[in-house]
Amino acid sequence: MSPSGLAKIAGLDPTTFNKSKRGTASGKLRWPSTESLAKVLSATGASLEDFVALVTETSGRAGRIRMVPLIGLAQAGTQGYFDDAGFPAGSGWEDIAFPDIADEHCYALEITGESMLPVYRDGDRIVVSPSGSLRRGDRVVVKTHGGEVMAKQLGRMTAQRIELKSFNPQFEDRSFALSEIAFVHRIIWASQ
Repeated sequence: MSPSGLAKIAGLDPTTFNKSKRGTASGKLRWPSTESLAKVLSATGASLEDFVALVTETSGRAGRIRMVPLIGLAQAGTQGYFDDAGFPAGSGWEDIAFPDIADEHCYALEITGESMLPVYRDGDRIVVSPSGSLRRGDRVVVKTHGGEVMAKQLGRMTAQRIELKSFNPQFEDRSFALSEIAFVHRIIWASQ
């Protein structure tokens, strides 16, 4: 996600994290406030420890790579790719290198087709976190018990229903009873 995109999701001015805003005309450094950082941590679901690990070279995590399982979005609806808890399982997954993240069950999906334009294009890859907390407005991957897998924006989720908004205005928004849903996982990164 770009710095301006991260700022928007956190409810901040899009220029909050631009390099050009990090210094005054006299050359004095200016850094984001703790309030701005708290909003970003809240929007991303990251802990302060995760944030510090990303911005320091001495953390031991910086530069570490892990292999993340990858399949096509269309394949994800097929039986055998996820276990009962909604975690990647079985064979047929490829691996891609990705910076180390805290969720040991994260996985990647490759977008096929144009049904998610303009947000995701054919060939884009998204990294999904099964343990990521969910909030209205999050981009999510949803799998129904019927095997349908879709990437949507979370509109609303109650104890009985989930409402999903389509990225592409040519496709209808969807609504399901929660009993119809196998899992809802948060999209945490996209290759765009």
